[in-house]
Amino acid sequence: MTSATPHPRRAMLDRLASAPISWGVCEVPGWGLELPVERVLREMREVGMRATELGSPGYFPTDSADLRALLAGAELPLVAGFVGLVLHDPEQRSRMLEEAREAAELLAGGGADYFVTAALTDWDWGPRVALDDGRWALLAESLELLEGVVAEYGLEQAVHPHVGTAIETADDVTEVLARTTVGWCFDTGHLLIGGYDPLAFLNDARDRIRHVHLKDVRMATAQRVVSGELTLMQGVQEGMFCPMGRGDVPIAKIVTELENSGYDRWYVLEQDAALTEGEPPNGSGPILDVRQSVDHLRSVARDLTSTQGGSS
Repeated sequence: MTSATPHPRRAMLDRLASAPISWGVCEVPGWGLELPVERVLREMREVGMRATELGSPGYFPTDSADLRALLAGAELPLVAGFVGLVLHDPEQRSRMLEEAREAAELLAGGGADYFVTAALTDWDWGPRVALDDGRWALLAESLELLEGVVAEYGLEQAVHPHVGTAIETADDVTEVLARTTVGWCFDTGHLLIGGYDPLAFLNDARDRIRHVHLKDVRMATAQRVVSGELTLMQGVQEGMFCPMGRGDVPIAKIVTELENSGYDRWYVLEQDAALTEGEPPNGSGPILDVRQSVDHLRSVARDLTSTQGGSS
């Protein structure tokens, strides 16, 4: 073991990234308009983002060299990518591995660190179905298998709980925690919607958090999605994912606890948006909500600085 001096932890705001979904770019079929890549990257930089996730398949270049060149020009390195895979069906195992390797190759080639896995019911994002014990065993086996697959590309896997997937509810999350040793994407919004208090998850699985998605939620709207009154897209359109500090997720407390526990990885600001009425004029549209969220996180950083006596 070496005795090298550890590098100082970067300030929280210097670890703030975004995802194209905050600008309405989503892999779910029929989600809505996708804004031009150049505009999204420019607006990310304008609000102070330091990096980006990949976005829906084909939104950014699918050639690694082209992807690196695009993001280098925008001064936004790639940190991760969200990858939806069918994990519980043995008949889909070959396709799952093929798609996982293809995604991992692009992510690694683009310079990313994390492979964010979502457990789809089917390849078309069909509605969630409850899994029996045998299917849970297959899903857990697939996740452990993916650990080795993505490691071949120098990536870490982070499992993402998500509305409408096989890992949605608190019971689902508990099942995967018990059956696997995999790392997690700590998505504050989707955990709360699924009935798992994100602060409780932080306490239960702190050592397994590999990546963080910060998302605030208006639970009154989310409950209408959970009950089936609204689809996920309709919930998004009605403002279910709101600017940070305006919903029911204790964002400030979560970030403070993470920072005080020594978390030194990325925070990805991710508040799903859907554009269904054409491209908004420059200076308007999703950037307005993102800017409010960044302002809230800046206030959290100021409070951290005052309590810790250092930079945050």
